[in-house]
Amino acid sequence: MPWIRSKPVRTIMRWQLIVTVVMALILTPLWGFHGALSAFLGGAVSIAAAAAFATIVSRYHGVTISGALKTALKAEAVKVMTMIALLWLVLTLYKDVVAVGLIGTFAVTVLVFGMALFVRDDTRVVPQIK
Repeated sequence: MPWIRSKPVRTIMRWQLIVTVVMALILTPLWGFHGALSAFLGGAVSIAAAAAFATIVSRYHGVTISGALKTALKAEAVKVMTMIALLWLVLTLYKDVVAVGLIGTFAVTVLVFGMALFVRDDTRVVPQIK
């Protein structure tokens, strides 16, 4: 993920991957291979949408508030459209999907993405007033 310059987004995507693996391991004894694969696909949808979001945001190099807001709204729209398209694709192509595993893992990983606000970004240099 070298194209993602934001430390909070990289950290959150790592957490999403960890949550996806844990959910797949939890669902394996309950629903077998299809439960684990459904959980993996639910997490993959959320991770792919987060990557699309991060790609749009990382292209912004302006300094205006309106430009930043437009970029954020565009990135959020791309993220939502990516989620809808990938969920539709999984639900139509994978006939043995375990809906609880897919939607449950997807929902948890989407909530994890919201935690990016709480991750500190220490890479910024803040001028100190003397």
